[in-house]
Amino acid sequence: MKEFDSAIISSPLGMIEITGLHEVIFSALFLDDKKAKPTTVPASLQKSVTQLEEYFSGNRKSFNLPLQPNGTTFQRHVWDELLKIPYGKTISYLKLAQQLGDEKSIRAAASANGKNPIVVIIPCHRVIGSHGEMVGYGGGIRRKEWLLAHEKGEEQLGLFGEIG
Repeated sequence: MKEFDSAIISSPLGMIEITGLHEVIFSALFLDDKKAKPTTVPASLQKSVTQLEEYFSGNRKSFNLPLQPNGTTFQRHVWDELLKIPYGKTISYLKLAQQLGDEKSIRAAASANGKNPIVVIIPCHRVIGSHGEMVGYGGGIRRKEWLLAHEKGEEQLGLFGEIG
């Protein structure tokens, strides 16, 4: 018996592999494997693919998907906080820790942010350094910069040359 469904889709930032079951999303991760190719999308993941395509085309600012990322209680708490950051806005890692109730948890919050298994949909890219610097993004700083510029409405090339 299959544990979950998966699909690989193309985005302006490279391939993204989505896994889930019964429309619940477990992960959405950038693939750095240059040989990865888009796959057929199972019906259970079609809604997530459609919403990601709408986001990348500039026609979606929020996602309406059932999410079930696998992580510790603390990590899931951090990821829930990330979902509260509005489209086009950023917060610092310190502010994130403060919102979690303990600014001393800044390193743990940053670590949980970096382990987010559902990129773009759980907007870990919206967390930046205290002085506005681009730090720490599991998908790479270039992707983080692209996503933030995209949310500001700046037209740009994708990482691989196409318009995003």
